[in-house]
Order: sequence, then C-alpha cells, then structure tokens
Amino acid sequence: MDVMEAIRVRRSVREYSARPIPPDVMERMREALRLAPSACNYQPWKFVIVTDAALKEQIASAANNQHWIAGAPVVVVGVGFPDQAYKRMGGRGNSVDVDLAIALDHLTLAAAAEGLGTCWIGAFDERRVKSLLNVPAGAKVVAMTPLGYPARPDLIRAIQPGKRKPPEDVFVENRFA
Repeated sequence: MDVMEAIRVRRSVREYSARPIPPDVMERMREALRLAPSACNYQPWKFVIVTDAALKEQIASAANNQHWIAGAPVVVVGVGFPDQAYKRMGGRGNSVDVDLAIALDHLTLAAAAEGLGTCWIGAFDERRVKSLLNVPAGAKVVAMTPLGYPARPDLIRAIQPGKRKPPEDVFVENRFA
C-alpha cells in the first residue's frame, strides 16, 4: 500500500482482535518510529512498547477509563525529553510535542499499511502513566496509541472518509487576504 492509500484508509480503531502482531511486522512498526524526523534530528524520545495485560489495563484506567485500549495486543507510549529537544521551536519553546506527534503519525500510517489499527490517545492522567511506566523525572508522556488488528477489519476499508472541509476552507495561496 502506498502512503496516500494508508492516509485514506487509516481510522481510529477502538476494538481489537486478540491476534498477535508477528515479530517482523512489529519490527517494521518500531522502525517507523525510529526513522521519523525530529527537529535538528535530536530524537528526544523513547517509546514504551507495552504488552503486559495487567499493565495495559492500568494504562487504560489512567486514560480516563478507556478500557478498550487494553484489548489491543500492544500499547505504544510516546515519552519525550524536553531537555533533549530543539529549544527554539517557532516561539513555542521546545520541539518535543511536535517531534513525538510526527513519530506517532509515522506509526499510524505504517500500521494502516500493515492492516493494523491505532487510535491516538491524548486523554490520560500523565502522572499516573508516568508512575506506571517508571518514566524518569523531566520526561513527559506526550501521547499513546493501542496497536493491533481491528476486531472488524471489514469495516475499516468500507468506511468512507469523515467529512472534511473543502479545499478552499483549508488552503491559502501565499498569504491570508
């Protein structure tokens, strides 16, 4: 599948099959994360690959009780290190949130190309997740995603893209009028 097709078929999956992810596929998912670009190529991140069932359930509880998350065979947690990130990110401080977002988006598209589902999780109690995963002080949990085969893969390709704004509401040529 090419990248544009992966963009078209990627959906937020909230129900996963118990089917394990084969090691070669999981290695490609890790590579998608590892090879993602970051500001100045600083790579201010680590990704916690959670497979332990009890720990996934605790993470799901810390994610506003979204217990369906624990149904995926893997939960990927993106941890950023602000002190290692680029410091002059367009007047917004460091680049860690953007860097992690790029890497996790690479994962979501690579996953779609492999027939895997993901769902961006931003609603969680960071202190609880940090405690559960022994995340070092000074680091931050930016986002996470379950990763696994959708329980209903027939629905993934059948779903039409969500309503999107028309191009004239999205793009501006050269400058705002």
